[in-house]
Amino acid sequence: MGAEVNTAMTNSVIQARGLRKAYKNKLALDNTTFDIPAGRIVGLIGPNGAGKTTALKAILGLIPFEGDLKVLGKDPRTERDALMNDVCFIADVAVLPRWITVAQAIEFVAGVHPRFDAAKCRRFLEGTQLKPGLKVREMSKGMIVQLHLALVMAIDARLLVLDEPTLGLDILYRKQFYQRLLEDYFDEEKTIIITTHQVEEVEHILTDVLFIRDGRISLTAEMDTLGQRYVEVLVDAGQLDAARALQPIDERSLPFGKTVMLFDGVPPTQLQALGETRTPGLADLFVATMKGTYA
Repeated sequence: MGAEVNTAMTNSVIQARGLRKAYKNKLALDNTTFDIPAGRIVGLIGPNGAGKTTALKAILGLIPFEGDLKVLGKDPRTERDALMNDVCFIADVAVLPRWITVAQAIEFVAGVHPRFDAAKCRRFLEGTQLKPGLKVREMSKGMIVQLHLALVMAIDARLLVLDEPTLGLDILYRKQFYQRLLEDYFDEEKTIIITTHQVEEVEHILTDVLFIRDGRISLTAEMDTLGQRYVEVLVDAGQLDAARALQPIDERSLPFGKTVMLFDGVPPTQLQALGETRTPGLADLFVATMKGTYA
């Protein structure tokens, strides 16, 4: 058992144990514990105020906190400078200064990140309308996303942290952002953490999910295993009592007297006798586990 734990720990990009952070009277992180393995795309998903950004700030060494945290084997509180050589952090992609030109943006990132490859960035921009002298204020939103992506993808970081990266962008550019990230950046040597509350948007690219609620991790799972663990049942009218006896984690009513229940860890063979079954989407799970009401 000990050997298994040690192997898991060495394969982890992030190991968090009992993180605690209080702001005035509110606990933003409350005994928060999780592991993030290497070579994964992890969604840190929760409502506003759940602790997502605080967790990221702890990972990036931007705030003091209690507990044990290792990021790429380093403590972000005491080894932040060394850690930042291997980490890239991107918040809202729509916030590049409006006066900056393409050439100046490349020059700026080259000055602040040791792993940035300016030549690689310029190669990403070949064939686009993003010429060196073009200013951000002269660009469409789609062009700004292209520039931001080129800057990100030219950084050879082992850990990429994206905090609500596509706020303010319409759905076309949001999809384009994540697709390019997947096709041109991600590989098994890199790990990506994405915080968002727009679940449907990232569901198709995630390998793992962490739900955070009130500063605690309420769900941690590989996307591949969610369908084995969670089952939604459209319960037949005569089976309501039998279904409730299996203790669903959520229940909601539909028109015409139909009832949908969500089960965690109940064998599918048991549930098939109760009515029509299906695997819930990540958004359904999110609503059920976060609000206790299943919408």
